[in-house]
Formats: sequence, structure tokens, C-alpha cells
Amino acid sequence: MHKNLSNTNASVKTALLLAAGMGSRLSPLTDATPKCLVEVNNIPILQRLMHSLRSHGFKKLYVVTGHLSEVIREYLGSRYSDIEINYIHSPLYKTTNNIYSLWLAGKVIDEPFMLIESDLVFQPKLLKPMLQPDRMAISKMLPWMNGTTVTLNDMQELDAFRLGTVNRNEASQFKTVNIYSFSRSTWRTVWERLDQHISARKVGGYYESVFAELVSAGKITFSPVFFDADYWYEIDTLEDLWEAEKMFPVHSSPQIAIGEKLHTLRQSVSTRSEKVVHTIIETSLSSVPLVAAKVKLVPNTL
Repeated sequence: MHKNLSNTNASVKTALLLAAGMGSRLSPLTDATPKCLVEVNNIPILQRLMHSLRSHGFKKLYVVTGHLSEVIREYLGSRYSDIEINYIHSPLYKTTNNIYSLWLAGKVIDEPFMLIESDLVFQPKLLKPMLQPDRMAISKMLPWMNGTTVTLNDMQELDAFRLGTVNRNEASQFKTVNIYSFSRSTWRTVWERLDQHISARKVGGYYESVFAELVSAGKITFSPVFFDADYWYEIDTLEDLWEAEKMFPVHSSPQIAIGEKLHTLRQSVSTRSEKVVHTIIETSLSSVPLVAAKVKLVPNTL
């Protein structure tokens, strides 16, 4: 039985998107396109996210950029509907990891916010319980999942983070979805520890290591929010993209309201060069042969 989450704080209205990475495992798609603008059935991941944020009344978005940052800026501009958009550029994106990106955000953000990774697709309705501070999205373990997990105690409360350890047979172990909400006090505690890591030149790690330390020390905690594994997917590889397109078919694509649209994709995104497309088609994808067949030039009509 999942713990009932009560609404005891004002809803979070600010989001932080980490989008500095190169997305090398999605190459050649990410050679000319930022990972967050890779299309899932012709709809960029970022557009799906913006639709979700707008539907939940978000007012501000911070985006940490790095790889092809100018393409993301041209795509989003400075405002999406009622959402003000601000950019934080990571000049060291080629040699650092998400711990550095999150640390950079601490120089700008001093308010409750929701942290979201830029490679996630999910049903917008899943965000609703995440709008309260100090929560984390988790999911039942499935065969395709890897990376950081957490364990819960008998009261369905967060017990510990496990970095790189996956035991799919342990009932108390759950996959982190990489969506977190923070109160101001929790965020200040997290950023102080992030600053210690960065000062020690630990820039190649993951922010989950900081969360793990602070949870173990009893300095912070998150209330778990359970995401149904049938309604979200993390896209790291071409195989992931293929699976996500089966989960989010064309008919489920988010619709943009009348009078509202994003800036058109830059030429490198909406009209990919023939060279890149031919490279995609020629890439060996024996394990997922349909991916290559589905790649095509699609003009942005929104």
C-alpha cells in the first residue's frame, strides 16, 4: 500500500532541466541535434516536456545547456506560453557530468523547484503529485532499467540510495525516474554538499551520490511518488528510442493550443542534412531493425 501524500506546501512552479550532455549513445541522431530535441514519433522530447509543464501551471524554467546550446535557445526562445525561460550554460560540458550541471544551477536558483532530466518522456498526469516539495519519482523495476535505485522501508519511506546496484528481485528496491522536487531548505542543504564536491574537483560524478550521502546522514529526505512503468521511459540509446515510440504512439502526441507554438526547430534539427540521415540509415541496428526504417525528414508543422 503506497503512502498517502498530503498537500502541505504551495505547489512548485519552477522547473530545472539538465540538458548539457552530448547524448553520445544516441549518435548519430545527436550529432546535429541536442538529446532533448530528439523526436519521439515526430514530437521532440523537449516539446513533450513543455506541454507537461504548461498543463501543470509552471511559471519559470531554467535550462542548463552545453552541447549544441544555441539550438536549444533558438528552439525555446525566452518564453513558452506563460513560462519564462532562463539559460545556464555549462562551459565544461564535455568533461563534467550532471553533478556539475546541478551545482551551476545553485548559483541562480534559490526557490522551490522541480528537477527533470532531458531524456525522459512521460504522461503529463504523472507530474501532479510531484508538484509538492521534497518528493522523488520512482518506479517498479523492469528488465530495461539500470542505474541508480532506492530502497524503501516498511512504511514506504525512503531508506537509502543505491548507486549502480540493481537487484530486480528485491521487492523494496525501486528505480529512480530522475525527477525530484525541492523545498528551499532542502535545496540549500543539497547545494552546500554539491559545492563541497565541486571544490574537491569531483566534477565527473552524478548528483545522486550527493543525495545518497545526505539521506544516509539524515540531513534530507524525499517522499516517494510512484510512476507507473507503462507511462514513462528514459531514452539513452537508439533501442530506448524504439521502445519509447511504441509506448507513445502518434495518436498520443501532445497538442499545442491555438495561438501558441514553439519557435521552429533550427535547420540542423527540422531539416537534417542528407549526410546525417544517410549515416543513420546505414548504421547497423541489427537488434532493432525498425529504427532505421522509421528515420525520415519531417518538416516542423507546429
